[in-house]
Parts: sequence; structure tokens; C-alpha cells
Amino acid sequence: MEHTDKELVDKSDGQVVLSATTIKSLWEKTYNTSGKPDWSHILPYYDDEVIFRDSIQEIRGIESFREMTERLANRSKALNMEVKRAVMEGLFLFIEWEMTISYKRNPSSVLYGASRLTLNEYGKIAEQRDYYDLWGDIFDNIPRFGKAYRKFMKRKFG
Repeated sequence: MEHTDKELVDKSDGQVVLSATTIKSLWEKTYNTSGKPDWSHILPYYDDEVIFRDSIQEIRGIESFREMTERLANRSKALNMEVKRAVMEGLFLFIEWEMTISYKRNPSSVLYGASRLTLNEYGKIAEQRDYYDLWGDIFDNIPRFGKAYRKFMKRKFG
């Protein structure tokens, strides 16, 4: 099969073909469904031994990763993502994104972040590392507290 920028396509040798354009459209489709995210179309392109890491956790294996995605969907009322940029260099994909999460009891929060995806020799996602300021982005949306948090961070670390 031939590679297109719109779809993930398997080569005849079983290798997956991913591009920056493809991963951008897949991620936006994942998060911009009617409210709840749906990873079912993208999970097959993760390696069974995937390693995922973000600001709060490290997960190993596709089943643990799938469980994490389900927890995220269950605790949010809505989750949307806008992919700002996606670039690929060799076996590395870098994605800059803005994710808006609406929790069941709290106002919406925007998280600004980036992800680094590492592909294995078969073209599947073997590692995903997400980078974002979880607490700062959430605290920014809490009246008065957000300003106090930023002032504290600047005084202590700026």
C-alpha cells in the first residue's frame, strides 16, 4: 500500500507509515469527538510495550496505556485538543498542542503542552513523553489563586 498524509497505511512488509500530518489529524480526531475522547482508531499504532510518561505518571504496556486513556475520559466532561504544530525528524515526532479539559465539577482549563513520540523499527509508537505545566495551567483558571501561584513561582524560581 502507498503512503498518504491522510491515513496511517501499512507497507507490505508490515511497517507502519506515520507522518507529522497524519499524526496531527489522528490526534485531533481523538480529542475532538463529541465531548469524550476516543483513542480506538490510534491505539493500534502504539507498540504493545509502549512507554508513556508525563508530569504525573509513567506507564508501561498498551493495556496500562489504554486504562489511563479511559480514566482520563471518565473524569472529564469534555476534552478537546488543538494541535498547533507537528514535525517529524527521523523516528521522532514532536507535537505542540493546546488541550481544553472540562471537568465534571470545575470550570474548563487549558493545558499548553508538547509531546515527543518515538517510533520503533516497525513505525509504531514505542515511547510517548508529554510535557506540560499541569498545576500552573489549572491554577491559572482559578480566580485570585492563579495570580498568587504565578507570583510565588516567579519569586521562588524566576
